[in-house]
Amino acid sequence: MHIRLPSYFRAPLVRACAPLILLVAMNPNPVEAQETNKPVLHGKHWVAVTGKPLGATAGAMTFQKGGNAVDAAAAMLAATATMWDTLGWGGETQALIWHPELKKVIGVNGLGVAPTGATPEFFREQGMQYPPEYGPLAAVTPGTPGALMKMVAEYGRLSLAEVLAPAIEMAEGYPIEKAQADNMERRREVLQRWPSSTAVFLPHYDPDNPEQRAAPREGENFVQSDLAATLKKLVATEREALDAGKSRKEAIQAAYDRFYTGDIAEEIVESTREAGGLFTMEDLANWEVKFEDPVSTSYRNIDVYKLTTWTQGPVMLQALNILEGFDLKAMGYNSTRYIHTLYQAQNLAFADRDFYYGDPYFPPEEPVAGLLAKGYAAMRRELIPDDRNMTDYLPGDPYLFQDGVNPFEELRQNWQLNPPDAEAAGEEGFQQAGVMSADEAFRAGTTAIQAADADGWVVSVTPSGGWVPAFIAGESGIGLSQRMQSFVLDEALNPYNVVAPGKRPRVTLTPTMAIKDGRPLMAFSVQGGDTQDQNLLQFFLAMVEWGMNVQQAAEGHGNVMSYQMQSSFGAHQAEPGRIQVPADHVTPYSIEQLESMGYDVEVVDRVYNPTQAIWFDWENGTMQGGASDYGEDYGIAW
Repeated sequence: MHIRLPSYFRAPLVRACAPLILLVAMNPNPVEAQETNKPVLHGKHWVAVTGKPLGATAGAMTFQKGGNAVDAAAAMLAATATMWDTLGWGGETQALIWHPELKKVIGVNGLGVAPTGATPEFFREQGMQYPPEYGPLAAVTPGTPGALMKMVAEYGRLSLAEVLAPAIEMAEGYPIEKAQADNMERRREVLQRWPSSTAVFLPHYDPDNPEQRAAPREGENFVQSDLAATLKKLVATEREALDAGKSRKEAIQAAYDRFYTGDIAEEIVESTREAGGLFTMEDLANWEVKFEDPVSTSYRNIDVYKLTTWTQGPVMLQALNILEGFDLKAMGYNSTRYIHTLYQAQNLAFADRDFYYGDPYFPPEEPVAGLLAKGYAAMRRELIPDDRNMTDYLPGDPYLFQDGVNPFEELRQNWQLNPPDAEAAGEEGFQQAGVMSADEAFRAGTTAIQAADADGWVVSVTPSGGWVPAFIAGESGIGLSQRMQSFVLDEALNPYNVVAPGKRPRVTLTPTMAIKDGRPLMAFSVQGGDTQDQNLLQFFLAMVEWGMNVQQAAEGHGNVMSYQMQSSFGAHQAEPGRIQVPADHVTPYSIEQLESMGYDVEVVDRVYNPTQAIWFDWENGTMQGGASDYGEDYGIAW
């Protein structure tokens, strides 16, 4: 619910309460006021947190089998994909892994690529401003199955059969929760366009009785026989390889090969092409999971790690570099000045995201070194005005802080916060209207996964793609990704993120890890489209600057939300000045002041924020888990 206090009411209230409000607004220690609705999870042996209770149970079951945090994370990934927790098996997986023996953070790039024929010219011929929001043409190659298998093979302990056991049992039938069952019913008009999707998501569909509910009902056993058969094929292939004397790793690779080059790939490609998609067998066979070095920055002696520019992750690092030059504690938690500074730092970082971020394996090369340079942050920091919301800014020139000359300087100088025609397009920018509003797309959820164990393995994952309404690829049971919509067709918007065959779109998914003194301090991530790094930044500051515990920070009742960046979905529209603030955590005085500075303030009950995290208590040798109370995020520890 949005609440706006009229100015004729607010002004007398502010004048009457100004002394008290100023004291509250400048309170440097907000912790005592932050009650939580869930307890902190305490674990000595392991912690598992994800977006659904049954998903967390799958992680706990895997730990109890003797798996490590990588195995448990993979089991939670498989379970939540089977539950369509705003992701499906044909989506993408982004992960960070702390390797306790190597003492380093490893990035996992399980993002699919644009298929053969996916060019700007192709989509323009279809009358599109951007690749579509859903359907066969919205799909990049499936990444989650490959990422899961490679992670388990490389860093896990268990067999693929043991990791997939909970998901297979669920695919054979599990009692579906109300939120997902109702979501399937709400999307039925789109799902009915594809017989394979109708068969899975709308088991009660009766063309002669259109008023009858087509989706499962809450608590009904939701059965996905085709998906169960596909997962069993992977397990059977692993078993055959083991019986033939192959190693554990080789056996999992055999299952991987069957998915991407064998009969499963054939079913995915043929059914997708029959429905108008572009996949070829070569697209799946040539795709590969990347294990890569993440990027990082240091904030007050804490090293914060993110995946690089194929995600939006570096935007948080850029914001931290800018904010490090301010005394945030002196401003007071959620004071006018604090909110303003946070908002402006993010504006500058997101402008760079919207112009410079793209696939680092595809030319041109992104200027990562310059973007993360402390000197660059200092230059950007100087742009922040004290007394107004700034909208007259451009992406910076990070090439000044690394070797080279900006190859797109003319485009940079002509860049616009709102893409041409975006504001006029509005909701029409969603090529297939009726699925998500612009606000829903901006906050579009997925799931998140955190896992850690006593041996030191730590995993943070933000998987996504293939959410309902997903196109099911024939009899594979695999729901394909919708990530193509994050590409642009015009280099004037972002020359690094123009769609091309074999290229990865710049995604919003952004797991995070913080290391201090050579040991993990925190692993955290959140679902929610373009809101993710905003919430993760505020989670981090809540822990580091404001002294909150992991559950207080994860619930994030005091978080604010900016819309002053280009949406990664639909018409890619920005809403300059728009900010949501929580009614109970921002004073009427601050609201009045923000509006006088040019902000369009929406006072809401609370800001969208399903954050989850693990914090390491090195003093006691234990782990603490936190799961937001916003949605169904759930954790289990032992």
